[in-house]
Amino acid sequence: MIVELREYHIHTGKLREIVDLYENEGIAIQQEALGNLLGWFTTDVGALSTVVSMWGYASSDERDKRRARLQQDERWQQFVKKIQPLIHTQQNRLLKPTRFSPIQ
Repeated sequence: MIVELREYHIHTGKLREIVDLYENEGIAIQQEALGNLLGWFTTDVGALSTVVSMWGYASSDERDKRRARLQQDERWQQFVKKIQPLIHTQQNRLLKPTRFSPIQ
């Protein structure tokens, strides 16, 4: 398994808005296309106004196919137009488990 970790720094004062939008509109669309949601978090200490999502995939190939499906979904394209103005920066990481990781 690989884990995709995505961090979004949200414009100050807009965190609640983006969380509400994702809860009410975005997560259902993403879950349908991407599948294995491991978690969706906000920060309490450190870099505030940050959202972190983690998605699990069997392989990089599966990730590529699922992300392409998401990008082709017109509902997702309309949703992205709503959230883009709220996002300041974004970082993505693909995490590969070690031999001793509980998640394989």
